[in-house]
Amino acid sequence: MAKRSGLSKSTVGRIGKAFWLKPHLTEGFKLSGDPQFIEKVRDVVGLYLDPPERALVLCVDEQSQVQALDRSQPVLAILLGTPERRTHDYVRHGLTSLFAALDMATGQVIGSLHRRHRSTEFRRFLATLDKQVPDELAVHLVCDNYATHKTDTIGRWLAAHPRFHLHFVPTSSSWLSQVERWFAELTTKLLQRGVHTSVHALEADIRAWIETWNQDPKPFVWTKTADEILGNLSSYLQRTNHSRH
Repeated sequence: MAKRSGLSKSTVGRIGKAFWLKPHLTEGFKLSGDPQFIEKVRDVVGLYLDPPERALVLCVDEQSQVQALDRSQPVLAILLGTPERRTHDYVRHGLTSLFAALDMATGQVIGSLHRRHRSTEFRRFLATLDKQVPDELAVHLVCDNYATHKTDTIGRWLAAHPRFHLHFVPTSSSWLSQVERWFAELTTKLLQRGVHTSVHALEADIRAWIETWNQDPKPFVWTKTADEILGNLSSYLQRTNHSRH
């Protein structure tokens, strides 16, 4: 930039710092093209901020194809002044899929592990929720738009269990589902550092981690209203469109 502009490098640096310019950084994004985006945002955020009485709000999703990975060489333990060391390569020992429901009020998680993630497994998970949630409570499930959540099999199950209500986040808007935040905790604190020589060992570790989490659950508190979200998005789009002209 200094060469093209004829300025010194220090001058370019001062200008960048003054205007908070960081051209070396990039971030990914994807705007939802859902025609019902506004309605779905208001619906889901409304559940978070003003949940119905005598009802449970659960964020539900599945983390599919969780791999049981074993390092090609033993992990070297932490030493004084030396971090834990792991080989960059690994051996795969199979896959599992975790279905999880995060209670928005308490932070507790109901989890179920399956080797596949079809609508059949999702129906079984719904049956698990039906058994664990007290009969007198309505159940509102916040889900993404994955195909297994919308099959005829699921539709028939919901028709037979009228206390269950599905609420879908807009497409390309997984940030609206709080269980995604919990999946991130699971990934960074267990899966990324885990060493598993079998799927059974992986599933046992996941179950133990969920049990430990539920002993001292920490709910993720949602603070932004739907109007704030939509307003911020509108302002961002206006700035983006203006910068193109």
